[in-house]
Amino acid sequence: MTDALLLDRLPTAAEHRRIAEAVGWAEAFDWDTLPASLDRSLAGAVALQGGHAVGMGRLVGDGVKYFYVQDLAVLPEYQGAGIGTALVQRLLDHVASTAPSTAFVGLFATDGAIPLYRRHGFAQGDMTGMFRLVEPAVPAATIPSRLA
Repeated sequence: MTDALLLDRLPTAAEHRRIAEAVGWAEAFDWDTLPASLDRSLAGAVALQGGHAVGMGRLVGDGVKYFYVQDLAVLPEYQGAGIGTALVQRLLDHVASTAPSTAFVGLFATDGAIPLYRRHGFAQGDMTGMFRLVEPAVPAATIPSRLA
């Protein structure tokens, strides 16, 4: 890996947006609700180079049995230097240190990222990933960033 510094923290909304847009994910997020989404994440890891975020990843889920790797990305000019590998390992280390028993860790991956995840023991197995988008019944402005 390059001399990037890995930190156990979530990316800021600005860092997340900058990295997401750089990897072609500009249309994948509702930028107005992203801060609340980051707030409710279980954990995160950020790679810094020269004081600037160059990679990120986070965990979502119940924090006990089910964890999902979310938004793992590295700026294109830093890809191939081991930063993605280090971020995945950092997130898996968090799961291993917090889950009280064997945990399920899932993710969605682009075709290009499949080899990265396979190196960390992820397999497609006999399941098929699926998803669905659901429109909100309540406007986003009324959703608090933290549960009371």
